[in-house]
Amino acid sequence: MTIAIIDYGMGNVRSLMNAFEYIGEDATVTADFDELEEADRLVLPGVGAFGDAMIAIDDKGLRPVLNRLALEVKKPVLGVCLGMQLFAKKSFEHGEHEGLGWIDAEIRPMQVQRPAKVPHVGWNAVEFAPDEWLFKGLPSGESDYYFVHSFHMACKDAADVAGTCDHGGPFTAAVRRGNLVATQFHPEKSQDNGLQLLQNWLAHDF
Repeated sequence: MTIAIIDYGMGNVRSLMNAFEYIGEDATVTADFDELEEADRLVLPGVGAFGDAMIAIDDKGLRPVLNRLALEVKKPVLGVCLGMQLFAKKSFEHGEHEGLGWIDAEIRPMQVQRPAKVPHVGWNAVEFAPDEWLFKGLPSGESDYYFVHSFHMACKDAADVAGTCDHGGPFTAAVRRGNLVATQFHPEKSQDNGLQLLQNWLAHDF
């Protein structure tokens, strides 16, 4: 299986590469259109601000390529952290910005009750349905994952939500719609639980 980590200049790509290598898979970091076309699966990483990320994607001419591969070819895509947020239609981070629009959702500032603070940084448990394939082999509400974010995804369709988390209030921790899967947390930094999730994604028959 060939895995392409999309290189648009704002991803934590080294830790993702290391995670895939640890579970015995090779991943290539690339923005080359042909390599993205040929890959079996794509990973959209992201660290930083939503608007800057979309500008970087457009500067590299990646938007039409990614739209075709995700929506027409239906190649499996995994979004991570900011990468998940880019799946949404729009974000309200430092103004209003158009996203890729793959998931009917908006990115909004986290509103938390004390003593929780924003940004949400650190380990937290994720709740999910017993039959949720993305978390197969992992106990709901007992498995911790590593988060770093100040904004959250508000999905219009609850069926898109694969997992939720609580940090001064509930928020979406993972989504999946057809070939599109994404996590607000960093699976590559979530030790054994994150590695199991990556293996579940790789093993799933889309």
